Amino acid sequence: MATEDKNRATAAAILPLVGGAANVASIAHCMTRLRLGLHDRTLVDDEALKALPAVMGVVEDDTYQIVLGPGTVARVTPEFEQLVEKGREAAPTAVTVSADDLAAQGAAIKAQQKAKNATPFKLFLRKIANIFVPLIPALIGCGIIAGLNGLLVNLEWLPAVTPALAAMASGFMALIAVFVGYNTAKEFGGTPILGGAVAAIIVFPGVANIDAFGQTLSPGQGGVLGALGAAVLAVYVEKWCRRWVPEALDVLVTPTLTVLISGLVTIFGLMFVAGEISSAIGTFADWLLSNGGAGAGFVLGGLFLPLVMLGLHQALIPIHTTLIEQQGYTVLLPILAMAGAGQVGAAMAVYFRLPRNESIRRTIKSALPAGLLGVGEPLIYGVSLPLGRPFITACVGGAFGGGFVGLFNQLGDTVGSTAIGPSGWALFPLLDGNHGLGSTIAIYAGGLLVGYVAGFLATYFFGFSKDLLTEFNVSQEPTASTIAATGGAAPSTTPPAAGGPDTPDPGTDPAKAPAGV
Repeated sequence: MATEDKNRATAAAILPLVGGAANVASIAHCMTRLRLGLHDRTLVDDEALKALPAVMGVVEDDTYQIVLGPGTVARVTPEFEQLVEKGREAAPTAVTVSADDLAAQGAAIKAQQKAKNATPFKLFLRKIANIFVPLIPALIGCGIIAGLNGLLVNLEWLPAVTPALAAMASGFMALIAVFVGYNTAKEFGGTPILGGAVAAIIVFPGVANIDAFGQTLSPGQGGVLGALGAAVLAVYVEKWCRRWVPEALDVLVTPTLTVLISGLVTIFGLMFVAGEISSAIGTFADWLLSNGGAGAGFVLGGLFLPLVMLGLHQALIPIHTTLIEQQGYTVLLPILAMAGAGQVGAAMAVYFRLPRNESIRRTIKSALPAGLLGVGEPLIYGVSLPLGRPFITACVGGAFGGGFVGLFNQLGDTVGSTAIGPSGWALFPLLDGNHGLGSTIAIYAGGLLVGYVAGFLATYFFGFSKDLLTEFNVSQEPTASTIAATGGAAPSTTPPAAGGPDTPDPGTDPAKAPAGV
C-alpha cells in the first residue's frame, strides 16, 4: 500500500471510532499526537482505537490525544481533516444527540478531567509549550542542516556549497524571536502579527545604535525570552486599547499604540533584562555541568519521566531554545534523553521476566523500535506504568545514563543537541559538541548503552515482587483446554492490573497516562 493510501486508511479507521465527523470540534497535532476536541467523549471507542496498528496509545487531557508517532501524525492529520470536512458536508446532523445534551455531557466530562490538570501553573506551562512546539520542525530541519554543514566544513568538502548550507541553517535562528512573538500573541489572545512586529525589534540591526542602562544594545539581545515578554506586553496594551479607543479610530490607533508602547518598553527595558536572564541561564547550565555534571545528570535523567507525567517538562522548552540560540545547542536534551534509554532497558527486562505472558511480550516487541527512536509512549502506557515498579526502575536506568553523559560534560566533553524534539537514536543527526562529532557521538551512544543496561538490571532484579510475578507471569493466550472449559469462548487476553483485580489499569486509563516524552 502506498504511503498516502496508508495514511488515508489510518485516518478513515480513526474517524468512526471517535464518533464520526460531527463529533469532532477541533483538530490539531504536535510531534507525536493527533489532538482532537470532541463534542461527546462517550462516543469514543478507546479499546478499538488502541487496537489499530498505527495507534500507539491514547491520552485524555484538555483534548483527546491519539499517539501516532513522529512523521506519521503530520501525514495522517491532513487526511483526517479532509475526511471530517467531507463528513460534515455529507451528514451535518450525523450525531442525533441534541446540542443541549452534548453541552451537558461535554461539560461534565471536561469538568471532571480538567479538575486534575487545570491548575494555573500547568495552564501557564501549556501556553508556553503551545508557543514553542510549532517551531520544533524548523528547529529540527535547520539543526540537521547545521550538523551536515559542520561535517562538510571539517572534512573540507564542497566548499562552494557550505556557505549556502550555513545560510539555510542560520536563517531561521536569526529570526526565531519574530516567530516566538507571533505565536505568543496568538496564544495569549492578541493579534499575532502585532506580537511578531514588536518581537522583530529585538533582532533589528539598528538597535546597535541605541544605549540602554549604560550599555549599547546588541541585535538579538534577550532572544526568545525577550520576544516572549515583548509579545505578552503587546497583548495587554492591545486589549487596553480595544477597551478605550473609539471604534472609528481603532484600526489606526490601536496598532500604533500597541507597537509604540510595547516597542519602547522592549528597547529600554525588556531587552536588557531578558538579556541578563538569558546569559544567566547559559552560565548556570555551563557551571552546573562543569562542576557537578555527573550528579546533575543523574538527577535530571532520573526525574525526567516523572516531570513528563506531571506536565512540568514543558517549562524546559524555552530554556532549551535559549541555550540553542546562545550556544548553538542545548546541553540538557542529551541528558534528558537518557530517560528513554532507561525505559527501553526496563521493557527488555520485563520481556525476559515474563516469558509466559505473550500479551505483554507482543506489546514490547512492537513498541521497542519506537522506543529506540525516542518515542516512549507505547512502552510507558503498555508496559512499565501498568506494572508499577518497572516504571521506577526505568527512571533508575535514565538516571545512570544521564549521570554518564553529565560526567563527560564535567570532564570537559560537552554533548549537546542543535534542536529539541527527537531523542533516542533519532537524536544522533542533531548532536554537536566542543570536541568533534566523533567524540560527541561516542559519549551519547555510551550514555544510551548505560541507560539500557542500568534500566535492564534494575528492572530484572528489583522490578518485580513475588506477587507481581505470580500475577503476571501466566499465559495470556487461550489454549484448547481453556476454550473447552469456557464453552468455546476464549478467555480475556488482557492481563490484570498491577494493583489487583479490582484496581483500574493506569496503562489503559488515558486520564492517568503521562504526557509525551
